[in-house]
Order: sequence, then structure tokens, then C-alpha cells
Amino acid sequence: MGMKKRNKVSAEFSMASLTDIIFLLLIFFMLTSSLVAPNALNLKLPSSSNSSLPSSSKIDDVRISTGGNYYLNNSRKSVGELESELARIARRSSNPSITISPDKGTPVEAVVVVMDLAMRYNINGVLATEE
Repeated sequence: MGMKKRNKVSAEFSMASLTDIIFLLLIFFMLTSSLVAPNALNLKLPSSSNSSLPSSSKIDDVRISTGGNYYLNNSRKSVGELESELARIARRSSNPSITISPDKGTPVEAVVVVMDLAMRYNINGVLATEE
């Protein structure tokens, strides 16, 4: 007695449902990506202007050692002393500028502290790094 299979498996696949799912995922990711705020520093990029450039004799130097020690014009300062000196520099000049010179291997956190102080007192900071 010959038995025949009555149910045949169909090899067809409908792409309509797959395109709907992809379209909904695309909308979801577009909406959620606009809500994410990046955690980054707000940097002032160099730009061209007609304002006068500060002379090199007025620019103070903040050096940061690999141990996290701060030196303002070759004089060792703590973070509190550095902050008060930068506040004095900001009051002294209309367009104050400093150079930030970290030694090779200096922790990034120590450099960010000086950059934050410069931004707080509206001081132009030039980052001078070594290769």
C-alpha cells in the first residue's frame, strides 16, 4: 500500500513583513539617537580674526609634570594656588593667555583641570605638547 504525503512544505518566504520590521527599527534608532547627548569637552577651535595677538612676553606658562604637579612660570603651585593665580592673571589683562605644557606621560585628568580653570576665568589656553 503506497502512502503519499499530503502536506508539502512550501519554500516560499514573504519579504513584506521583513521590510516592515526593518523600517520600524530604522525609525526607532533615528529617534533614540537624537536623544543621546555626547559627553565631550566644549573646545574653542582656532579662528581667524583681526584682533591683535598677545605678545609672547605676556603669555604665562603652566607646566604639568608626570606626577600631576603644577608649575606656573617655573614656580610649583597647588591646584588652589594655581586657581588664584589664574584669577589674578584674568583680572590683570583684557585678553589673558596661557600655554599649557604637559610633560610626556602626564595624566589627562591633570591637563583637564588646567583647561577647566582657564575656561572658568575666560583665559585663552594654548596646549603645547611634546611628540
